[in-house]
Amino acid sequence: MLTTTSTAAGATRSPVPLLEVEGVHKSFPGVRALTDMRLDLYEGEVLALVGENGAGKSTLMKLLSGIHDADAGRFRLAGEPFAPDGPRAALASGISIIHQELNLMPHLTVAQNVFIGREPRRWRVLLDERELNARTRKLIDSLGLPLDPTAVVGDLTVAHQQMVEIARALSYDAKVLIMDEPTAALNDAEVATLHDLIRRYVRTGTGVIYISHRMDEIRAISDRVTVIRDGEYVDTVDSATTTTDEIIARMVGRTLAADARPRDVRPDRETVLRVRGLCTRSLLKDVSFDLRQGEILGFAGLMGAGRTEVARALVGADRSTAGEVTLRGERARVRNPADAVRLGIGYLSEDRKRYGLLLDQTVRANITLGALRQRFATAGFVRDRAARAEAAGYVETLRIKTPSPEQRTKNLSGGNQQKVVIAKWLVRDCDILIFDEPTRGIDVGAKEEIYQLLTELAGQGKSIIMISSELPEVLRLAHRVVVMSEGRVTRTLDAAEATQETIMHYATLRPDENPADAAELGLEPPAPQADEEPRKAGEP
Repeated sequence: MLTTTSTAAGATRSPVPLLEVEGVHKSFPGVRALTDMRLDLYEGEVLALVGENGAGKSTLMKLLSGIHDADAGRFRLAGEPFAPDGPRAALASGISIIHQELNLMPHLTVAQNVFIGREPRRWRVLLDERELNARTRKLIDSLGLPLDPTAVVGDLTVAHQQMVEIARALSYDAKVLIMDEPTAALNDAEVATLHDLIRRYVRTGTGVIYISHRMDEIRAISDRVTVIRDGEYVDTVDSATTTTDEIIARMVGRTLAADARPRDVRPDRETVLRVRGLCTRSLLKDVSFDLRQGEILGFAGLMGAGRTEVARALVGADRSTAGEVTLRGERARVRNPADAVRLGIGYLSEDRKRYGLLLDQTVRANITLGALRQRFATAGFVRDRAARAEAAGYVETLRIKTPSPEQRTKNLSGGNQQKVVIAKWLVRDCDILIFDEPTRGIDVGAKEEIYQLLTELAGQGKSIIMISSELPEVLRLAHRVVVMSEGRVTRTLDAAEATQETIMHYATLRPDENPADAAELGLEPPAPQADEEPRKAGEP
């Protein structure tokens, strides 16, 4: 259980590592995942493990947690040989892991998920629900997490589900806590809370392996950084004395483009999407904005501001209670996602594994799925040759790393899975693309490729709505930024005036503190009605 005895920074290093990995090899059919891997973690230390998607980080963690067996090599825990024959054995030995993919039971409550398999019972038979909820309440209160023990996990947001994973992992008396992308769905305040938990957890006899693609987090929380690339060990460096650029150079083996700001899209570009007064029953209130041809329109705000809800309402996944949507001047009725697709609107969900992909299907099947009936079927029969050719073309164009288009999508890294989703909507030839957290869980190298791809799509005339919790990402890509707070739009900023400070200012305003007018919201003036004559200059 969590204690408050020490911090990670400045911890005294024991001469014997708490955890040692030496000469580890692991292969899967057609893929060599790890080659001669090594790593050491000391007591009282937070060790960051970094590498591009597909570098082997998650594979190594699954070996440590007993999910897979190593082909060769050895592990030592607290100086003793360690070879778990399954996740239960790893937990019993003192290794607890928070996986990148959420591993929860959505039909159970928060309390039932946290203490699954360890539920308190009366007379060793009957589940003591009251005691279970009380224990969970005590745990989440000590962690400072905004969770209700009785809430059903399937009804929670992705961020709150991630918090349930964290609570469950910290409920074990673990020697080694492994966190695989623990903050992917958390905002800045929640990340700060998690880092505080880690500092209070790390003490003599414990250590943390922290996997993240967010360089600022790594430097803030870790003592050392171990870099791996293409399944092989590269280097281990001190966080305090190594720059972010040096870490990234070791990760990707190449120099990445420096951050750039987009130029404003000309205001005379055609408005392809106009939204006025959009409301939903639960959150959105009078949301209005315009999207121009060839524009990347960023949506920024704190968690719960309503950014994802706007996207879901636009594609008919959530029902709107008021408002008007027009596409190129024509009133659009979007009652469900199928209507949105027919109108040329593609939506890439923040949870690509759940809503964007068929993970057990091939890359080819996923890429061609959106246009299967329209482009690759004749008289009810799929034209496999055409589908294979189309998929192979997008695999090459988007540089999707896969042995073959016939590879199962679940075997791809997160960045390459995201490219498959993008390819699906490009095959469908959607004019408007909505990207919700397009680089969540993706490494810096793959991020650059996604950034370049979005910029190229906008240059080709596609109109893009991009929702992101990473402000540098919004500033890097967006021609204009729509800032939201508590279900309303508080300001629309041009690229030239958008900074992290101004975005956060408007993201933290209560909507009634800033009664923005149409000009502040970046809206075009309404067109004259059919029975009205345009006013001449000088007329009232």
